[in-house]
Amino acid sequence: MLIKGTGKIPQDLSAILLVQLGDIGDVVLTTPTLRALRDNFPGARLIVALREKAIGLIENSPWVTEVIYITQAKRTLWETVAFQTRFFSGLRKHRFDLAIDLRTGTRGAVLAYLSGAPLRIGRYAEDGILWRNRFFTHLVRPENELSQHCAEHGLNILAPFGLETPNRSPELFVSPEKEKRASAILAEQHIPAEKPVIAVQPFSLWRYKEWGLEKYATLIEWIRRQFSIPVLIIGSADERSRADGILRRCGPGVFNLAGKTSLGELAAVLKYSDLFIGGDSAGLHIAAAVGTPTISLFGPSSPVSWAPIGEEHEVICKDWECVPCRDKGCQNREWSRCLEELTVEEVQPFVKRRIRNLATNPRE
Repeated sequence: MLIKGTGKIPQDLSAILLVQLGDIGDVVLTTPTLRALRDNFPGARLIVALREKAIGLIENSPWVTEVIYITQAKRTLWETVAFQTRFFSGLRKHRFDLAIDLRTGTRGAVLAYLSGAPLRIGRYAEDGILWRNRFFTHLVRPENELSQHCAEHGLNILAPFGLETPNRSPELFVSPEKEKRASAILAEQHIPAEKPVIAVQPFSLWRYKEWGLEKYATLIEWIRRQFSIPVLIIGSADERSRADGILRRCGPGVFNLAGKTSLGELAAVLKYSDLFIGGDSAGLHIAAAVGTPTISLFGPSSPVSWAPIGEEHEVICKDWECVPCRDKGCQNREWSRCLEELTVEEVQPFVKRRIRNLATNPRE
């Protein structure tokens, strides 16, 4: 619902700023919005502002002209003033006609306002930061988003202006250079090129979304023994020691890639993989967006909102009335009984079916 401004946007825009200062998964799920802007403004320059942690994720997108990264490095007061002066001076040189902020935070609103764009579209904030709403010439308040997939949320901000796209699925593009680097990384680990590969991400930004390292180790060892398929454990550099803990419980054929790839290289590794297994995490969204089938384990977060859509993607969760609760675990205690009581035996049939499907219908 458009609650401020008119539903008309000029068609002759020359430069558009899209601000998405969410986490990595949020960036992946924003790609349909990028596609919609490119479809509707084919001649415009589309510059995307992201947090520094998303470096390399969408730089190869054919819909994006340039990516600007927002850093959070520690600086003195004078260093901060000098940096901000240079940053916003460079930003305004793009001469934006339109700025769009997809979230309700204040930082994105300030960025859109100081970009100098005469037209500024934002999501209406209802959390008391009403001064933020004044930074925008147009405000949108979407309805019923809890029943939608999160990839639709960015498109909701464009919908009142008639900006649509026929393909609404998240999609990431991997450059040939990143694909070569992924092949080199796997070769360095002595992973057989002729065999299928399964990628597993046991970790999440939020611990209450994790299934448990012991259960992942048991599942990985079962895959190794039953099917002799190499398993890649993926994650960030901060998660490498936890991945080592899983590795110690498994035999040969399991490889720890946590922290060994850039974000762009991780997308290439996941594109190379034949199956992804993990929870509600950035890896899940990246894998689906590069075309890799997934098995995802969900607990308190909603599969309707966050799980990849399509027959090649399966979701495993407890069939309980309280699932999903959408809280930070049970009673917001950062602990999720629905994941704690999800057993390895419940997950194995899904994995077995997918692996057998790989044998009869190998991916190119």
